[in-house]
Amino acid sequence: MKQISLLFSFLLLLSCNQSNKTAVDTIVTDATIYQVNDSFSTASAMAISDGKILAIGTNEEITKKYESKNTIDGKGKFIYPGLIDAHCHFYGYGLNLQEVDLRGTNSMKEVIERVKAFQKEKNPEFIVGNGWDQNDWEVKKYPTKEDLDAEFPNIPVVLNRIDGHAMIVNSKALSLAGITSKSDATGGQIELANGQPTGILIDNPMRLISKIIPAPNRKTQIAALVDAQKTMFEYGLTTVNDAGLSPDVIQLIDSLQKAKILSINVYAMISASQKNVDLYLKKGIYKTNALNVRSFKLFGDGALGSRGACMHDEYSDMAKQHGALRSSPQELKSIAKQIAASNFQLNSHAIGDSANTVLLKIYKEVLSGKKDRRWKIEHAQVIREQDFDYFKLGIIPSVQPTHATSDMYWAGERLGKERLKNSYAYKKLLQKAGMVALGTDFPIEEVNPMLTFHSAVARKDSKNFPKGGFQMENALSREETLKGMTIWAAYSNFEEKEKGSLEVGKWADFVIFDQDLMKMKEEEIVKMAADATFLKGAKVK
Repeated sequence: MKQISLLFSFLLLLSCNQSNKTAVDTIVTDATIYQVNDSFSTASAMAISDGKILAIGTNEEITKKYESKNTIDGKGKFIYPGLIDAHCHFYGYGLNLQEVDLRGTNSMKEVIERVKAFQKEKNPEFIVGNGWDQNDWEVKKYPTKEDLDAEFPNIPVVLNRIDGHAMIVNSKALSLAGITSKSDATGGQIELANGQPTGILIDNPMRLISKIIPAPNRKTQIAALVDAQKTMFEYGLTTVNDAGLSPDVIQLIDSLQKAKILSINVYAMISASQKNVDLYLKKGIYKTNALNVRSFKLFGDGALGSRGACMHDEYSDMAKQHGALRSSPQELKSIAKQIAASNFQLNSHAIGDSANTVLLKIYKEVLSGKKDRRWKIEHAQVIREQDFDYFKLGIIPSVQPTHATSDMYWAGERLGKERLKNSYAYKKLLQKAGMVALGTDFPIEEVNPMLTFHSAVARKDSKNFPKGGFQMENALSREETLKGMTIWAAYSNFEEKEKGSLEVGKWADFVIFDQDLMKMKEEEIVKMAADATFLKGAKVK
């Protein structure tokens, strides 16, 4: 009888111990979890419920208090907050997957070969391609329409340069768009030879071509977004800042998220046309658990590679060429002033030093007396020495480390030695602003965030060139880089209370790697691949 009583007491005690544990959706154990909190501390386990982190700490602390039918053994691997790309073209990347991929081509001949292969496979009525870069070719000159006319005389062909700020089109496309030597080239350039268009268009005149490109149908748009999301999750990206979307695409993203066809977090920057500004200032900020619409994307100038970036002084490799602003300073100020009077954020593309000066001065003026606006300069690529102090005013530099390691081969030729010193100056920007938001600008660069991390820390390309790094005085530490890809990027989106670090109450967005980004060999970083990606506690990769 005594033995039965003891057994009953033991079972009762066991039952009480079990009932004291809180049931949760998921428990993660035996990992090194980089929380990226204020103290940059690590943990080994966390409990997740309803998509959010309920508790985080040691294995003992978590397993003693919580239980779950879904326990993930971290097996000593390394967990980081879900990665955020602070500047990319998510929808555009998806559309590119439906078009001709010209990235990595080594000559115009190879470009044409890829276009012909695409035409044979898809049999389109209008050909669009993306990603060529004459700076990668042996002959570093722009192609001409004659290169395309010989092979494609009867079908319009439009091929966008890798930076999206220049294109080569054939005669058929020029004819359909009505482009002649007399067409308006304000805010860009229609390149001429012997008084006739060569087929190269830079910045604003590209809009004339955009008007004749058939709009993608809904099926293509949905495929673009779904295909792009798959790639994001493969790389451990859980939030993307899409830099320049139309209201139609924003509404489509929202509907797909609500229908659970799309789940990735999207921070949408609305293209800052006057029509869109009027529309959204009336509608107001819109936010769900997956979509945040509270910012506008404004173009200041073009790109350095196409010499469209607006410079104070002429380009070192082209006399009398200064690039151009996409809109007049008065027009830029008018848009900024309207947005400053609202609660919306403004994120402005500025690459050349003149464009940066113009926009930084506008920011200072229209934001005077306004606190915590977190307006961004996207790219902040070439800055005059005297303009760095503007970033002390709460202006956030949103920069892309792989731009430095892609441009370093020819940037010196474009800018000259003195201007190059204050270009891609991420450390200097960090010191002034207190943070940097890091992105890629894909599909201009590769999606892979490990290339971002490596370029920021090592200042080398994916082949670990150059030895010693490019302008190492502006390299970021590993901790700074991880923050720029997580918590600082989240802060720049007004989302630091819900993501960007692995802390109690935040969404359980995280990525698992089998090596430690904080300690692994520098040259191995580019080979890193995500083992698994979790979004709001659910495994998506």
